[in-house]
Amino acid sequence: MEYCNLGNCGVKVSRLCLGTMNFGKWTSEKDAIAIIHRALDEGINFIDTANIYSGEPGTAERYIGKALAGGLRNQVVLATKVRGQMGPGPNDYGRSRYHIMQQVEASLKRLNTDHIDLYQLHSPQDIDTPMEETLRAFDDLVRQGKILYFGTSRFAGWQLCEALWICDKLNLHPLVSEQPRYNIFRREVENEVIPFCRKYGLGVIPFSPLSGGWLAGRYKKGEPVPEVARARWWKFDFESPEALKRFEIVEKLKSFAQELGVTLSQFSLAWVLAQPGVTAPIIGPRIMEHLEDNLGALKVQLSPEILKKVDELVAPGTNV
Repeated sequence: MEYCNLGNCGVKVSRLCLGTMNFGKWTSEKDAIAIIHRALDEGINFIDTANIYSGEPGTAERYIGKALAGGLRNQVVLATKVRGQMGPGPNDYGRSRYHIMQQVEASLKRLNTDHIDLYQLHSPQDIDTPMEETLRAFDDLVRQGKILYFGTSRFAGWQLCEALWICDKLNLHPLVSEQPRYNIFRREVENEVIPFCRKYGLGVIPFSPLSGGWLAGRYKKGEPVPEVARARWWKFDFESPEALKRFEIVEKLKSFAQELGVTLSQFSLAWVLAQPGVTAPIIGPRIMEHLEDNLGALKVQLSPEILKKVDELVAPGTNV
């Protein structure tokens, strides 16, 4: 396994991050724990989750806490997120100090740990809360030792700039990472977010590198969506012009992958790994076979010629 620094931090993380959004809703506790242990055996030391994952909020965190019991916790850089709806009350979501301080304690309990290595704001939504309040709460948690670092998810370039500026102005610990949606189909973050992260030393931890199964070849034109597929949950329209365009691109990407003797998912993950500024894409295996396949991406080297062919299918900085 190859490791790299998380942005400008001294902590080193594996080039693949194990995501856990499937745990609970689509993956049982037994299977989730087996996947975590297999990932650790293969050298993955970076696990990402969120308090709202999955099905019943908090389920994924509980599975992780059980999997890491017995001395495994200190082998892992553990990341979770806060902001999502955790209950029916008016303060059961958002990025207020009130909510953050409640939720960090709940996450620590579920994860069975005394600290979170990377605590991330799940999105910049909740315009009722000043960003200063959110960042002061994170800084206080660092000073208390309950979190070691903090980062963001789905921030725009200007929002990252604002957050770093506030941290500097108020002499707070700075954020260290951003978690954007990034894959061959979704390249808009190449315009501002990734260049900003590269310039200011933020780690980039892309989620959805396989576009919810699209870039693993999980969907077939004219065929029903698999019952377990996330696209059914998202109610994606597979007859839309966007979907038809994606099917065309997937067929061409499959031919590239076949030329290299790899699977489409391995090719798609290798593409994300090859992009400048990327720290570790987040893989989200539902079953063990998905994990085994994803691990193979680390051995795939894409030539400049292949990367150029992908650019011709989806231009840099654009989405399809």
